[in-house]
Amino acid sequence: MSYDQGDQNRPSDEEILAQKEIVLKQLLSPEARLRLTNVRMVKPELAALVENYLIGMASQGKIRSQISDEQLKQILQSTQQPKRDFKIERR
Repeated sequence: MSYDQGDQNRPSDEEILAQKEIVLKQLLSPEARLRLTNVRMVKPELAALVENYLIGMASQGKIRSQISDEQLKQILQSTQQPKRDFKIERR
């Protein structure tokens, strides 16, 4: 029994990442791509979430033009959890 035959038809992780980068390059303006790269360095989970969201929206045909930096900022703000404010009272 050889399990290698099933793996040959499946794309490798490198191929998937390359395809993802090509799609994102088409979807995002240069400024938005730079912002997403910066976010990826600080919060890789958030960047992956936004990337998957954008690719999903594009595959459904809901994205008609390139995403600008301002639009990406709005998407990032909507996906982040709100910060909690803590009040410390001294007695």
